[in-house]
Amino acid sequence: MTKLSVNINKIATLRNARGGDYPNVVQVAKDAQRFGAEGITIHPRPDERHIRYQDARDLKEVVYTEFNIEGNPIPSFIDLVLDCKPAQVTLVPDAVDAITSNAGWDTITHRSFLKEVIDEFKRNGIRTSIFVDPDKKMIEGALATGTDRIELYTEEFARQFGLGNKEAVQPYAACATLAGELGLGVNAGHDLSLDNIEYFKQNIPNLLEVSIGHALIGESIYLGLENVINMYKRKLS
Repeated sequence: MTKLSVNINKIATLRNARGGDYPNVVQVAKDAQRFGAEGITIHPRPDERHIRYQDARDLKEVVYTEFNIEGNPIPSFIDLVLDCKPAQVTLVPDAVDAITSNAGWDTITHRSFLKEVIDEFKRNGIRTSIFVDPDKKMIEGALATGTDRIELYTEEFARQFGLGNKEAVQPYAACATLAGELGLGVNAGHDLSLDNIEYFKQNIPNLLEVSIGHALIGESIYLGLENVINMYKRKLS
């Protein structure tokens, strides 16, 4: 069964809109796990416009499933991850002003940098994953960095699927197959939703984990968080 990691960034966005502490991200993480989530994901950014660095430190005390911290490995992010020691760190090449993740790593151009960062995390017992586009060359490049897993950037799949193009899953399936042959674990995330997750899961071999936030929280406004988490789990089983 593919694990569901719930990204709670949007909970922090809602909290920050009023400047208080409601909804409380720690309580939502507790509840999401109680409702069946098999992991909690956060993606703090340098301007802390949603998840704050202190949130990460608070969450490390309550996430008993799998804690996944995503982000661009700038020095402050590296320090945060080494302080929190999550189960997994996912490296994403975000620009400082990026609204959301919009590209995977060029694992060939940035191999030396990624390898240095990954070596440090692995020395501290943290599993590593690299955010990549569905490009076989980038998968091969990821292997050379020493990463444990890759995370397939699924925005284009989701866009094409919404247009009725189910063949858009094929590059992702091919990359997942290659990753498995190379001994890399496969995660996926970005714009996955209740509409497309079952088809994606059915067509992607070796899929260990999906990280879903924006769609899941939006769907929960209508259907309820506990209900939506279990709807995802049924589609992933």
